[in-house]
Amino acid sequence: MALIVQKFGGSSVANPERVNHVADIICDTYRKGYDVVVVVSAQGDTTDDLIEKAKEINPNASKREMDMLLSAGEQISIALLAMAIEKQGLPVCSLLGWQAGVHTDAIYGNSRIRRVDTERMTAELSKHNILIVAGFQGINKFDDITTLGRGGSDTSAVSLAVALKAEKCQIFTDVDGVYTADPRIVKNAQKLDEINYNEMLELATLGAQVLHNRSVEMAQKYAVELEVLSSITNNKGTIVKENVEVEKTIIRGVAKDDNIARISIVGLQDVPGVAFKLFDRLAQKRVNVDIILQSVGRDGTKDITFTVSRDQQEVAMEVVTAFDPQAKVSCDNNISKVSIVGSGMESHPSVAAKMFEALYAADINIQMINTSEIRISVLIDINDSNKALKAVHDAFIK
Repeated sequence: MALIVQKFGGSSVANPERVNHVADIICDTYRKGYDVVVVVSAQGDTTDDLIEKAKEINPNASKREMDMLLSAGEQISIALLAMAIEKQGLPVCSLLGWQAGVHTDAIYGNSRIRRVDTERMTAELSKHNILIVAGFQGINKFDDITTLGRGGSDTSAVSLAVALKAEKCQIFTDVDGVYTADPRIVKNAQKLDEINYNEMLELATLGAQVLHNRSVEMAQKYAVELEVLSSITNNKGTIVKENVEVEKTIIRGVAKDDNIARISIVGLQDVPGVAFKLFDRLAQKRVNVDIILQSVGRDGTKDITFTVSRDQQEVAMEVVTAFDPQAKVSCDNNISKVSIVGSGMESHPSVAAKMFEALYAADINIQMINTSEIRISVLIDINDSNKALKAVHDAFIK
């Protein structure tokens, strides 16, 4: 019997009506003859609410105890969803991450999946049970519960699809596919029928919130076909796969990321190894660095500027401040990154000029620029981010 993995986010199970609707989707899939494994996030704003509760008790709680607390959100949602399926008379079993065999590394708060032991899930599937698995979590070598970081339920779903050799992994969200821009901001954004892994990975990394970037990385590595679709409507979704049909537009999407901070270090020693030592220390603290700019050395010193996500800003600043007490360090989080993505842009030299022209016409100043073969990113003032997204989208996608 073919198996499908389905993932439902927090908004899809936010209230009793939506839980019952999701149960209908799952039961309909099961009745079509599929084995079904479902990965579920915590309901609505549950995770944020739990974080606030922790702050009321201890603003500096350890990451281990935060993982213990935050994992409770998914336990609630999987049990409620299993109850809704029970009500329809179908066999179902809910499992926490560790019960489903999800083993992670020992990094609390942002762990990575090391392996998935499928013995328990295979046994339940052999009884033709629908499996409801808690996303976002696993267990480490110390038998402690760990969480995978924001958006981690997508990665949970893909990892189960890989381990169980699923036919397909469906990601249900509150939008009905992948759009050329956030349709809540850009009203004329267009839904894509399909997109390749590289383009989707870039968009996910650059701020498009429809998929977690680590889930796309894993799907590409193991050739898992993803389908992004709505849990609310019955509209056709977007397929994410290796090869897609070439369309007329060379730009597949425009994304923005307001969750970034720019850190500048002025007056570092201009000697070999300084950049290596700095970024090695940041890597040891699991700080993900994005755009990097180094100035030309002068008077025996040089300057380095880079960006990180806001939630890693504090850790990054601690590392940088301790690295060279003589250097001047500053941080600015009133910035946004706006990016265009498309596999065909490397052979079209006019793309960058067209993007910069659109920003100029909208009276938006560019602070930094970063490029790759399939993307161009600019840093701008955060107050201009929505205006920039619309302007750039209108310039490329009609």
